[in-house]
Amino acid sequence: MLISEFSRRTGLARETVRYYVRMGLLQPRQTQKGGRHPYLMFTEDDVNSADVIRVGQKLGLSLREIGDLRDARRRGDLPLTDRIAMMKDQLAKLEAKSAELDRLQAYVRAKIAWQESGEKSAEPQLGAFLDVTTEAKPGR
Repeated sequence: MLISEFSRRTGLARETVRYYVRMGLLQPRQTQKGGRHPYLMFTEDDVNSADVIRVGQKLGLSLREIGDLRDARRRGDLPLTDRIAMMKDQLAKLEAKSAELDRLQAYVRAKIAWQESGEKSAEPQLGAFLDVTTEAKPGR
């Protein structure tokens, strides 16, 4: 499929697709058509790769990290035990982020309830909802 169909299928802008190709994250076949700018022909494997990139980004990985991991896996330098350890680490980070979001939601709910009650009681304080380990981190 050409870049226009690939973009439509993946929801990625054409310029984003071209950037991913330049970075080596996507490796479409080049055709002889197009002269100095050969056409890029994408496959279902490229669609799957775009999904992997999207998931990696949602997990907080940079494009460079995603590319490095993909290259290591292709070379066979990423054994199953390492991949499992990485996934467990990512899961722990997601669970921590989820817990943080739960605390922030509880704070916002308490703040709404306080406002809806006419702000008559003590105002909810964000610090009361944050985890002690979150407060101790620099820059927060």
